[in-house]
Amino acid sequence: MRKRYVVKLTQAEREQLEGLVNKGKVAAYRRKHAQVLLLVDEGKQGPAFFDKDAAERTGFSRRTVEQIRERCVTEGLDSALERKKRCRNRSQKLDGDGEARLVSLACSDAPEGYGHWSLHMLANKLVELDVVDSISHECIRQVLKKHHQTLA
Repeated sequence: MRKRYVVKLTQAEREQLEGLVNKGKVAAYRRKHAQVLLLVDEGKQGPAFFDKDAAERTGFSRRTVEQIRERCVTEGLDSALERKKRCRNRSQKLDGDGEARLVSLACSDAPEGYGHWSLHMLANKLVELDVVDSISHECIRQVLKKHHQTLA
């Protein structure tokens, strides 16, 4: 199968990577990423290993070798040597008004037949009041924990 992202290192890039591999104090992940790039290099001095063989040599999975190679081609050598940044895009379910409604609801009397509000009941009530379209009881717990002084 033909590789989609082909790594072709220049002589200066190979020397930089070999320096990283042979250097005493460098992060282990950077050293292993440099080893992968040196093994999959299809330039003039590169051995052009298959991903499977490079993975066996470095202890990575084949998919990780593919990802390092892809990052090197698309984002550059420095990006390939670093760990991939996590991108967690978690938006807040409750804004300030929603939090205020939750706190006032939690401070109010519990529904008839109950001694106090449970997290699930509060979550269901916020959905019922159209404050949010859906919300977990864990989110309710975190907001109430943040507003503990208000509730005490």
